[in-house]
Amino acid sequence: MPAKPLNMLWLQSGGCGGCTLSMLNAESPDVLTSFEGAGIHVLWHPSLSLETGQEVVDILRAIVDGEITLDILCLEGSVVRGPNKTGKFHMLAGTGEPMMNWIDKLSAKAEHVVAVGTCAAYGGITAGGGNPSDACGLQYDGEKEGGFLGKAFKAKSGMGVVNIAGCPTHPNWVTETLSQIAIGDFTQDSMDKLGRPRSYADQLVHHGCSRNEFYEFKASAEKPGDLGCMMENMGCVGTQAHADCNIRPWNGEGSCIRGGYACVNCTAPGFEEPGHTFTQTPKVGGIPVGLPTDMPKAWFVALASLSKAATPARLKKNAVVDHIEVAPTIHLKEKS
Repeated sequence: MPAKPLNMLWLQSGGCGGCTLSMLNAESPDVLTSFEGAGIHVLWHPSLSLETGQEVVDILRAIVDGEITLDILCLEGSVVRGPNKTGKFHMLAGTGEPMMNWIDKLSAKAEHVVAVGTCAAYGGITAGGGNPSDACGLQYDGEKEGGFLGKAFKAKSGMGVVNIAGCPTHPNWVTETLSQIAIGDFTQDSMDKLGRPRSYADQLVHHGCSRNEFYEFKASAEKPGDLGCMMENMGCVGTQAHADCNIRPWNGEGSCIRGGYACVNCTAPGFEEPGHTFTQTPKVGGIPVGLPTDMPKAWFVALASLSKAATPARLKKNAVVDHIEVAPTIHLKEKS
């Protein structure tokens, strides 16, 4: 725990608030206990704090004027720059100023700047389609470095924006990263090349997947509800997605794949517009376009063919139904 509590301010911009909803489901400990244990003092959070209206504006002005120290600035939701770079699509009530102006001023005062969720990190869903609101991330616009604050931006700590990407973020990704920052255990080396905390981004969603046996034998699901691997036909990109969703699932149980839905790689920039429907796997010559991370295409084709040839009848049957119809064989030791 730091010698004195660190002041954290949390703002919401162009987004749905889903990362906050996810974070409020943190367990063992809950989010407030996590913050308290890490020595984090919440100056203001739209869902956790009692201050409203002018009280909030007074806090923001006091930070900008240097009367209150800002150790951690968290932004949830993308920065809305429209129309025509004025930011007037998103005005901060009671101030007469666009939210993006406040983000700019507060970022300059913060020791650490944290983007919570893929919208704040890269633009996310808010920047999808024609992007009429001209939304972008704090330091990225999709895969392109720069974003709202610019490629060269550094917080007072000397680090760029910390991108806790996810749609929504896992509550532990948020509490863990903020705790690391609070105790001085988070550095530039703690982030991958997209600014994501390596504590979860060095994993793949594929790791710990409950459908791995089906994947190994390329026993694939063919329609929603099937138990088989969803990579070949159902759009799953868990073998490419950087996150640990199946190692530490939500509330100890849930993840997209465990719920029967394909991984859409929501921690990556541009996930919101894959160029095809989320529930279908694009293929060329019958081969999925998105191959598993670090796997050469020739090896994938060869291994997939061998795997399918060796698929047990049990897996072939179970892969295309919504419940286990054929149980694994029970092997008993022969009595002498």
